Amino acid sequence: MILSISGVVLLGVIAFLFFRKDGLKLSHALVCSLFGFYLAGTAIAPSIKAGGASLASLLGGIKF
Repeated sequence: MILSISGVVLLGVIAFLFFRKDGLKLSHALVCSLFGFYLAGTAIAPSIKAGGASLASLLGGIKF
């Protein structure tokens, strides 16, 4: 749960920065968010979630 909330916040901040700095139009951001919302209800959602968790554990295991 913590990972998904922080991921949502991170992606929200990135979308906001694209909106402010790189000319992302509000309509494009709305379409992307609706696409993500509807994608979460499909059969591929568990695979996407597992891939995100795998990427997070990979990044979390990097030692500097």
